[in-house]
Amino acid sequence: MGSSSSGTNGDGKIIHVQFGRRKGRAGKNRTRDGVAGARAKRDRPVAVVLTPEVKPLEPTKDVYTRLEVQKLLGATTARLRSLERNGVVVPSGRKGARRAYTFQDLIALRAALGLLGQGVKLGEVVRSVQALLVQLPRVKKPLIELKIAGNGRKVVVRSAEGTFEPKTGQMVLDFDVRALREDVVRVLRPAVKQHRARAAFEIYRRASELDEDPKTMEEAARLYRQAVDLDPQLAIAYTNLGNILFRKGDETSAEALYLKALAIDGGQPEAKYNLGYLMLERHELDDAIRYFQGAIEADPRFADAYFNLAMAYEELGDRRNARPLWRTYLELEPTGTWADIARQHLG
Repeated sequence: MGSSSSGTNGDGKIIHVQFGRRKGRAGKNRTRDGVAGARAKRDRPVAVVLTPEVKPLEPTKDVYTRLEVQKLLGATTARLRSLERNGVVVPSGRKGARRAYTFQDLIALRAALGLLGQGVKLGEVVRSVQALLVQLPRVKKPLIELKIAGNGRKVVVRSAEGTFEPKTGQMVLDFDVRALREDVVRVLRPAVKQHRARAAFEIYRRASELDEDPKTMEEAARLYRQAVDLDPQLAIAYTNLGNILFRKGDETSAEALYLKALAIDGGQPEAKYNLGYLMLERHELDDAIRYFQGAIEADPRFADAYFNLAMAYEELGDRRNARPLWRTYLELEPTGTWADIARQHLG
């Protein structure tokens, strides 16, 4: 059998590593659980801990001053006042004694500025944006799931509930409201990013305690998705979510998630190992060797990577390169079933 361990490192962060039964099974039925769970890196920056009193609002619930909107959208004071004067977008919130823009206002502003930038007449922009603002409250899902788009003839609002057509006209518009939210965080609310990173890591920790039990695997997947929604740079969560999909037989999605993890953290050994395992299962041996070698470069004590790299060479008939890898594996794991198999290959 493979091994599974869970503990904490010196920083008190969960270490979650899982190894399955792929080792030494060449020519026999192979199990589908030979992936390695990503571990929390010791050098991961610790997000600032925010007290409830200073916890930042999510962008969709916050309000924004005129100066902030200018910085975010690149609009001049004159343009914003013109849009307000013509009834296109009027600030609907308050910040202290002053009027401020809500996130819904930001959606309307980006739509209006996009339409004006495409040469749409002001009167058409007014009618379209007013219709858009009427339709937005009807969308049951969070605003971040909306996509404002166009087909060249009309502006539409798409959501899980259907497609809304605020106003028919010669308009082309396409932006993701989720991207607008992330722009707000990046440009105006960096404290939100710090808070999200801390919250996402805590959610990841909860998920890592649930993802091995088939009874709680779906809940773990939900938590991993929640974690990466809060912190899209949390590479370890992509890897462990990929493992769940792999065990469910969805190798294509698992591979995409491992690649996503590596795009964020190119030094993560588990994602490299898992990709190597997938390639070995497919008998794409050159790619398997490359990924296993990458895992070893990232973590020279990654025993399973040595074992499966040796297996890849064995399947190529290259015992010369396999033998030192069997020896290294035995130095790292001198006892157990897989150690016996390694010795057999050296015999």
